Amino acid sequence: VPVSINIENGIAAMALAQLNGVTDDEIRKGMASFQGVERRFDFKIRNEKMAFLSDYAHHPDEIKQCALSMRELYRGRKITALFQPHLYTRTRDFYPQFAQSLSLFDEVILVDIYPAREQPIPGVTTRLIYDLLKPGVEKKMCSLEEVTRVIEAEKSSLEVLISLGAGNLEDKVPQITKLLLEP
Repeated sequence: VPVSINIENGIAAMALAQLNGVTDDEIRKGMASFQGVERRFDFKIRNEKMAFLSDYAHHPDEIKQCALSMRELYRGRKITALFQPHLYTRTRDFYPQFAQSLSLFDEVILVDIYPAREQPIPGVTTRLIYDLLKPGVEKKMCSLEEVTRVIEAEKSSLEVLISLGAGNLEDKVPQITKLLLEP
C-alpha cells in the first residue's frame, strides 16, 4: 500500500499491536496481508498507460496529503483531480484551503457540491474554489450528470486521474473506470 501516510499508519498499528501482546510473527503476517482500505488511495486502474484511483478525501488537509503522495508516486506525469466538495458549510468555511490543496494538481475538475443533509447556502458553490485555484492549474466545473462526458472528452490526455470526495461522485467511479478501459 503506497504513500507515506500509509507507512506512518502501519507503524502506528504495529506499535499498538505490540503493546497489546501481538507477536512479531503475527504482526508480520498481518502487515503482509493488508490490502488497503476501500476509497483510500483505492486503485481502479494501474498500468503503464494510466492510473485511476478513488479517494474519500473531503477535507483540505486530506487532499493536500493525497496530492503530495500522488506527486511522489507519479513524478513527471500529469495528475488530474476530479473533486466533489462535501457540504455547503464545509465549502464555505474552507474554500481557500480547498483551492490551495487542489492547486497541487495539474488539472482540477470541480463537481457541484454534494449537500448530504444540508440545504444550499446562497453564494456557496464550487465557483468559490475554482476562482482561487492558482494560475497554471487547468480547471473545469461540471455537474455530476456531466462527469462522464467531461472525462470522455479528456480521456486521451489523462495520465493519472483521482476521484476525490465523500459524496455521490463515487457512484460514477465504475462508469469512469469502464470508460477509461475502452480503446
